[in-house]
Amino acid sequence: MFRRREPVPFAFIAEADQFRSNVAPPPRLRASASELVGRWLIGLTVVAGLAGSLLIGLPALSADVSPAHTQQSDASSRR
Repeated sequence: MFRRREPVPFAFIAEADQFRSNVAPPPRLRASASELVGRWLIGLTVVAGLAGSLLIGLPALSADVSPAHTQQSDASSRR
């Protein structure tokens, strides 16, 4: 479509290493004991919630072929 007529100097890519900064980022702050306990409690709560929902929902997911009590309508019993 449109072409640039002047050449694009890509020499700056080859020289990029000499422009890198030698300043290191600051070290990460260590989490305090209360923050670690809070993270563990949140994780434990999530896992317990998933396990509880699985235990509660398991009977609904079971495929019970022979139910104990079947409902029949009056129309099906009047033959």
